[in-house]
Amino acid sequence: MPKLPGVRHLRAVNALQKSGFTIDRQGKHIFMSKGGRKVVVPRNNPVDAYTMAAIVRDAGLTIEEFKALL
Repeated sequence: MPKLPGVRHLRAVNALQKSGFTIDRQGKHIFMSKGGRKVVVPRNNPVDAYTMAAIVRDAGLTIEEFKALL
């Protein structure tokens, strides 16, 4: 089990923005990018722990770095 509990999607988006990601477009999912990295955050509350762990990994962050940004 990931060490990251389910997180509300807006908290996840704000944390990713703090790390330098910008919102490209929004719909049922929020598409964000930073340089060549792209992540997609679903608008689920809360975002499942496994999905959130995959988003953090795709963003190039560790779980600890992401928790510090929350």
